[in-house]
Amino acid sequence: MELADIKVYRMTHIDNIEHILQNGITHRTSPNHNPEYVSIGDVSLINTRDNKQVSVDNGDFRNSDAPKITLGEFIPFYFGVKMPMLYVIQNGGNFVIESTSASKIIYMVCSVSRIIEHHKNYYFSDGHATDNLTSFYDDTRINDLNEIIDWNAIKALYWGGQDNLNLKRKKQAEFLVSGDVAPNLIMGFGCYNDTAKDKLIDFGIQESKIKVISNAYY
Repeated sequence: MELADIKVYRMTHIDNIEHILQNGITHRTSPNHNPEYVSIGDVSLINTRDNKQVSVDNGDFRNSDAPKITLGEFIPFYFGVKMPMLYVIQNGGNFVIESTSASKIIYMVCSVSRIIEHHKNYYFSDGHATDNLTSFYDDTRINDLNEIIDWNAIKALYWGGQDNLNLKRKKQAEFLVSGDVAPNLIMGFGCYNDTAKDKLIDFGIQESKIKVISNAYY
């Protein structure tokens, strides 16, 4: 797979879309952030990321001099859909304050190559960002992204159980972007049903940029 063909995905509540269309995907510390942002994630994980420093070792755990970054300073994207976090968002549990129905969860799709054209400060991981087995990579390894990411894990339909802990870790690899992601870098939107699609159209999104992908939900 060529770099230009690799897409990344970010989930959000449908009530955030109008602000995103005007201001882009904004970091919560951005001056352009949405003061009425509807959160759907795990509150404890968000707090953990705010303080979690990770080493950008480019796959070399022995590199004790590797620079560190703080996860909470970046906007995270996944490399696929139907992630373990989505299951918790839809069904509740952990520290998700309230479950969210599939029809209110929207995927925003971006091209990796387009993002890196506009953002000089980005990183990616080969697994769940807070897992100690995960390595982080900088822009010097971006052309190796296709080989570093475990695409079989990303696409795996079953990830539960003790036997699949590493598969589950690798399935949740991330692409981290510093700064707000402009609206024109969002190439498409995925939703659960026609009701959600119609609402996105009402927001002014071209129908050609919207896909109903019910199988990307639980």
